[in-house]
Formats: sequence, C-alpha cells, structure tokens
Amino acid sequence: MFQVLVPDVGEAEEIEIIELFVKAGDVVAVDDSLIVLESDKASMEIPSPAAGVILTIAVKEGDKVEEGNLILTLEEEPSAHKEPSAVLHKEPSAHKEPSAVLHKEPSADKEPSAHKEPSAHKEPAANNVHAGPAVRKRAREYGIDLTLVVSSGVKGRILKEDLQAFVKKRLSKKEQPVSGSGIPAIPEVDFTKFGSIEYQPLSRIKRATARNLHRSWLNVPHVTQFDEADITELELFRKSQNQEMANAGIKLTPLAFMIKACVNALIKFPQFNASIEAGYENLILKRYYNVGIAVETAEGLVVPVLKDADKKGLVELGNECAALAGLARDKKLPMDAMQGATFTISSLGGIGGTKFTPIVNAPEVAILGVSKSKIGPVWDGEAFIPRTLLPLSLSYDHRAIDGAEAARFTTYLAQVLGDVRRLLL
Repeated sequence: MFQVLVPDVGEAEEIEIIELFVKAGDVVAVDDSLIVLESDKASMEIPSPAAGVILTIAVKEGDKVEEGNLILTLEEEPSAHKEPSAVLHKEPSAHKEPSAVLHKEPSADKEPSAHKEPSAHKEPAANNVHAGPAVRKRAREYGIDLTLVVSSGVKGRILKEDLQAFVKKRLSKKEQPVSGSGIPAIPEVDFTKFGSIEYQPLSRIKRATARNLHRSWLNVPHVTQFDEADITELELFRKSQNQEMANAGIKLTPLAFMIKACVNALIKFPQFNASIEAGYENLILKRYYNVGIAVETAEGLVVPVLKDADKKGLVELGNECAALAGLARDKKLPMDAMQGATFTISSLGGIGGTKFTPIVNAPEVAILGVSKSKIGPVWDGEAFIPRTLLPLSLSYDHRAIDGAEAARFTTYLAQVLGDVRRLLL
C-alpha cells in the first residue's frame, strides 16, 4: 500500500485542493490524474505513479493542506509500479535509499485476485480527459466541462484554443438566458468576430468581490449624498503633530482622523451603524463600532476591519490601519480580520477624483467614499480665501436611512473634520 503525499511546492504558504478526480474504490492507471493542487502562485496536477486501486482518500475539495500531508492511499497492482517524480513516498528499507520518494505501507500478503478488477468500477470521466493544469484551471474558471470539449492536441490533449472554440460555439447559440432574479441577462458576444482577444482570468478575490457587489447592488436601493469638509485646520494640526512626533517614529494619517470622525458621527446617528432585518420589522442597531477600510491589493479589493474603533486614539488607529493594509497586500490577512464591520470607508484620496458613488457593503447600511482633497476658494463673508476641501460621498441603503438623515450625517461629519476639537466632545 502506498501513500500519496502533498509534494514540495516551494515557498507557497497556502495550498488548496481544488479538484479531486478519484474516489475510494476507483481503479487508476499510471499517469491518471488524481487531484489538482493550487497555491497562491500556481496550480499543480498530481498524476498516479502506479496502476492500482484507490483505498482511502484523506482530503476533499476546498481543503487547505501543507507539504507532507496525506492525500490518499493506493493499493498497487503487481508489477505495475512506476517510480514517480515528487508525489508518492516509500518507507526506507534495506534495499531502498532513504531519499527515495515512494512511501509504501506494510500490509498483509494479498493475492492479486483480491484486487478489484477495472471492469467492476467506472472510471471518473475527468480521468479520460487529457489536459494540463493551466487548461484545467481555465476550464474551472469558465465553468466548462472538459468532457464536452473536442480536443485538437497530440494524443487527444485539450489545448486552450479548444476551450476558446468551445466557448465560441456556445455563444453562437440563439438562446438568451435569464438570471435567477428574473432580470434579463446581458447578451453574450463573440468578440473574436471583430478582432483578436485575450482571456485574463480574475483572481479568486476579484471573483468574490464581483459577486458580493452585484448582490448588494441588486438588493439595496442605493442613494449617494455628496458633501465637502473644510480640513484646512485639521491638516495644519496633523502636520505639526507629525513634526513633533517624528523622532518617536509616530505618524498621524488623514485616514486616522477620518475613522475617528466617522465613529463620532455613528454614535450621534446610530441608524448608520446598523443593519435592516430581513422582514423589515426592525432596524438592528449595533452598540459596537468596527470600521472596515477598503484596501487595494494586486489580487483585488479587500476590506480589513478595525475592531472597537471607538476605544482607540488617533495614533493607535493610524498604526493599526497601516499594519492591516500591509498584511492585506502581503496576502497574510487572517479571515477574522475581514469580518464584523459595521461601517466602511473607501478612500481614493491618494489617487484622485472629485467624487464617486461607492456601493454599500451589505448587510451594512452605509459606506463613505473619500476623494482627493483640493485647494478651493471659500467666502468668509468679506472675501474668498483658499481652503483645503475634502470631497465626501456617502452611499446609503434607502430602506434604512432617508435623505434628510444622510444630509445631517455628512453635515455633522464635515463639522467634526473642520474642527478637530469636536473629537473631544
């Protein structure tokens, strides 16, 4: 009996079982596909190094595994062993070097007839498909059943061009699907008719973000309230404090002030720190203040959450924001750090723009968009004077919040940002 273990995948920190081709009792031949592993860097298809019968499977699709973890056990057919390159491991013995990569478990003597005959088992359809890991991954992303794809490669191997031809054929059908919500689907177009194209698969994060935003947009009646905050004095105070605390390595960021001001506004207007009950019977007011901060990463948008923001000072908020953003960009953000937000801030101030309409992160009922500050003229009663103005875009769920409440919220928020002494009240 042999044990198939997770091979060395280099520096990958997370390995996921994304496809499992066999089950206990299946008969496999040499080089039949067993599973597909995916790390944050690549996907890897694991072939069977020997012909035999699958005895047990220790994993399931979606499991996270590490190098050396048991995948499955295999009962080898007599005289059918093929030395693998990296997947199976054999227990060192007197006639085998310890560096060998095949691990064989001691078992009772069995007659060859005790093995199950291939004819008694139906081999999984996926095992009959000859395709590389990259093609399999793309097929999964597009929801393509490889058994339906006509292959054009050597020895029946499916190529990426075969996937494109399959998609093109499907698009040529006249039927137009309707989404489950009853909303007519956007017609699919064969863009190859107009020129060359390239498929760029979305990351798992971007796919999840797309689904969540689509669900929120369809279910939440969005309204956006626009406003401006005069942050001239705030910026003068922030920069002076940074000069004083520079030797201590402390730096106050504009976002830290924004979080603090938002928490003050949420306390004054609790309906913005809430969720609406599914049956519209109650508004669920939350007595804790966890602020989500949208962070752009190479893989897509993630939203780490600052827990109990009302109990933290400006310096602590700034440091925690920087730490969470760093973890997000390094793909080291734990799942619990992205849960439990009651209100979200999406800041594009470091990039540009004057205003935008952020999508509410349901089941929250509001999200604040912050754009790039600018110097603009403000009338003081006698003359126009230059002031630093910060654009604010508050999107809210109109089922839970009405327009007058939203206007009061942004007005109060602008007042707090305009005079930081209000943060002490």
